[in-house]
Amino acid sequence: MSRLIDSHCHLHDLEYYEGEKEAVLQRAVDADIQKVITIGTDPDDSLVAQKFALEHENVFSTWGVHPEYAGKINDFKLPKDRDKIVAIGEVGLDYHYGDENRQEQIALLEKILQEAQDGSLPVVFHVRDAFSDFWPIVDSFKLSGAVVHSFSDNQENLEESLKRDFYIGVNGLATFAKLPMAPIEKILLETDAPFLTPVPFRGKINEPSYVRFVAEWLAKEKSLSFAEVANITTRNTETLFQI
Repeated sequence: MSRLIDSHCHLHDLEYYEGEKEAVLQRAVDADIQKVITIGTDPDDSLVAQKFALEHENVFSTWGVHPEYAGKINDFKLPKDRDKIVAIGEVGLDYHYGDENRQEQIALLEKILQEAQDGSLPVVFHVRDAFSDFWPIVDSFKLSGAVVHSFSDNQENLEESLKRDFYIGVNGLATFAKLPMAPIEKILLETDAPFLTPVPFRGKINEPSYVRFVAEWLAKEKSLSFAEVANITTRNTETLFQI
C-alpha cells in the first residue's frame, strides 16, 4: 500500500477518544497511515497533544489557540520544550457565528504570528468567513510556511492562498460538498477527526484511518492513481512540517 499522512486530526481528544486512542491509532497504522499530526486548540489541549505525540513515534503535534478562545486566552507563548511540536496551530480567524470579538481574534492572531515568525515554525490556519481581514494580517509577517486547514471558501481566496505559497488542507468535507480544488502539488490530506467524516462513513466519528477515503476521492477528482495522490500529498506534508 502507498504511505499516507493524516496532517490534521485531534486524536488526543479525550471527549471522543478516551480509552480508544490506541485502537484508533493502530487502525491508522493498519491502513498504512504512517504518520499523524494531532492538533492543539488551546494551551492545555496543546500540552495533551504533545504528550500523546511524545508517547508515539509516528505521532507529531502542534501548539495553538483556536480563534474561538480569543477573549478568554489573550496571549500566546510556545513551551520551552518543543519536542514533537512541528507547527503552530490551529490558529486564525473565524467569523462564522458573528463578529462580536473580531478585534480580540485579530490581536491574538498577530501575537501568534509574531511567535511563528520568530520561531521559524510553519502555521496551521483555521479561517472561516474572515479572509478579508486575514490577508492583510498574514502579509505583515514573514512565515516559513503554512497550510489553510479544511479550506471551504471561494476560488478567489483559494488563489490568494496559493499566491502566498500556502498549502491547502483537504478532508472529508470535500467528499460531500462542492469546493474549489488546489493543484495536487499544494494539497495536504487531513481528516480533522473526530469531525468531518468522509463519505461513506458520514454520521460516524471520524478517525485518521479514514484519510484513505479522502485520498481515493481525490484520485478520482484529479484523474490520478491512488499511489500518485498518496506519494505527492505525503511529500507535501513532510516538506511543510519537516517530519
